[in-house]
Amino acid sequence: MLILVLESSTTSAKAMLFSTDAGVLDLVTSEYLPENNDVESQDGEGVFMQTVKLGKQICAGRKIDSIALGGVWHSVVLCDKDMKPQTRVLSWANTKAADVCNQIRSNKEDVMHYYKKTGCMVNAIYPSFKLLHLKEQGYKLEDYYIFGQGSYNTYRLTGKRVVTDCMASGSGLLNIHNKKYDKDILKEIGISENQLCEIVTYRDMLPLSIEGARLLGLEAGIPVMPPCSDGALNQVGVGALEEGVMTFSVGTSAAIRLSTAKPIIPDEPSTWCYLSPTLWLSGAATSGACNCIDWMKNNFFDVSYAEIEKESEGVVDTPVFLPFLFGERCPGWQDNNRGAFLGLQPYHSKADLYQAVQEGILFNVYQCYKVLCELNGVPRKIILSGGILKSKRWTQMCVDIFGTEMEIPTVDQSSLMGAAVLASEQLGAIASAKDFPFKKGQIMNPNPEKTMFYTKKYETYKFWYDKMK
Repeated sequence: MLILVLESSTTSAKAMLFSTDAGVLDLVTSEYLPENNDVESQDGEGVFMQTVKLGKQICAGRKIDSIALGGVWHSVVLCDKDMKPQTRVLSWANTKAADVCNQIRSNKEDVMHYYKKTGCMVNAIYPSFKLLHLKEQGYKLEDYYIFGQGSYNTYRLTGKRVVTDCMASGSGLLNIHNKKYDKDILKEIGISENQLCEIVTYRDMLPLSIEGARLLGLEAGIPVMPPCSDGALNQVGVGALEEGVMTFSVGTSAAIRLSTAKPIIPDEPSTWCYLSPTLWLSGAATSGACNCIDWMKNNFFDVSYAEIEKESEGVVDTPVFLPFLFGERCPGWQDNNRGAFLGLQPYHSKADLYQAVQEGILFNVYQCYKVLCELNGVPRKIILSGGILKSKRWTQMCVDIFGTEMEIPTVDQSSLMGAAVLASEQLGAIASAKDFPFKKGQIMNPNPEKTMFYTKKYETYKFWYDKMK
């Protein structure tokens, strides 16, 4: 049986053709056109059309048995009564709601009540606060239907307004405990439940509409799996389905996640708690990762990444880089925090700065890792994925900083694989996601001397982080 997997990620459209007998048959990706994406916002229809174009290309002449969708947490778009987007899709990187959040955070009791109920901090990344910001900008929210990019894609392919509980858990509108929209939160924002998409699970397959079939060049009626988030699908795609296994992905942003049997929400806001397709996720995410690397390259270098890394080989004495070019998520949740080089000396070269950026990104995640370990215990296994793997040097740096072995999965696109695994379950090819024949990946081990070296550097990072709070 053949599964077409489609994902609209933060910066690119992706399509994969997966056979339940032979595995991955084809995979294509395409960076969004400039007019469709500026990191902080997207053209919802433009992104959708780029994604289905890849889908049509990859499955031409094939009989598709199922379509599985994927997307990203924290996006929001207002649509009119005809379901036409009336705003751009505001992505997780859009922090224009920071002032709204700062006002709310002045009341610590309200913050903790919201955090304990939703698993989300009062922070500009969440759609709940983006909606409040749009309201302040003059939008009459009651006049619109509310989607994210993933649920908009689902509507365009099926004609149904639905969102998975997994995706909704990253909206700040869902009560993480009963898996329903929180009526008090909706009332405070000034919206009603019928403006939002119906909450379903990945098991609630929908038939491909006539319009969706036309766009993909397929037959109508093919079952479509509504999207879970790429972060949650990553957990499935690498086989991290049991408690104690952590996934660590470094792409445009970075995240670490642990599957848990129940919601884990700390007494002080630091980590987040969302729903995975099957369990809960206790995790932390940072806004700065490969987007900071790209910023460094685009502004300071005119050579390839490989040449930049050659230039920075042997660099030891680097300044500290705080990777908050797009604000801070975990652990401090300070929307208005911004990036900085600290301890800069006249002899520092741009190669030194490049390595400082690599280190700072990982120190920020390591800081989150220490919090998660205090909350959940040290994970028995860490599986590393994402764009970081394109650089052996940066990957080894990561393992050295964390001071523990990490497994490199055998698949390049873990979130796409996760969607394929869940769709295979729904087709009856496997009894459950746990029965999928996951292959063990390469094990990378830390260099103890390097770990000691980076432990001291992390102390300097933490010193400056605390100073800049």
